[in-house]
Amino acid sequence: MLQISNLTKNYGDKKAVDNLTLHIQPGEIYGFIGHNGAGKTTTIKACCGILQFEEGEILIDGISVKDDPIACKKKLAYIPDNPDLYEFMSGMQFLNFIADIFEVSAVDRTSRIKKYADMLELTADLGQSIASYSHGMKQKLCLVASLLHNPNIWILDEPTVGLDIMAQEELKKMMREYANH
Repeated sequence: MLQISNLTKNYGDKKAVDNLTLHIQPGEIYGFIGHNGAGKTTTIKACCGILQFEEGEILIDGISVKDDPIACKKKLAYIPDNPDLYEFMSGMQFLNFIADIFEVSAVDRTSRIKKYADMLELTADLGQSIASYSHGMKQKLCLVASLLHNPNIWILDEPTVGLDIMAQEELKKMMREYANH
């Protein structure tokens, strides 16, 4: 599913990631733990095709992130630690926008939005402008949006930041459910 082989990423003379090899199989939940500057976010962004890297290879379902980043991005969902959203849209407009990008059918988008927005107690707020959302509500919106296209890999960078305790518990359930789908 996700194969990182000999990944090296430098920022000038600083080696942020040094020869990392890691293979994650379908259904596995994997987490990076380390101090600030340890290379966690750098590795995640390289896996998502956001950052170029000097050495190594990253494969998503056997497809090279370097050679075909668009095909890889279609297979994954990424939520950064501080997501940027189109705040002029309502929550529902944003979810439909994301569903359109990934060509999610009307039936699938409706059922997935209902399922995940209900789980995170966001459904009642989807008609409001994203600009009016708290940080936690924005994080919930990103979680719902990330699952609309049913990605093979779900990559979350500090996903609990801003989430209340109940939403954190729902996220854990979502992660377990998603790992088993």
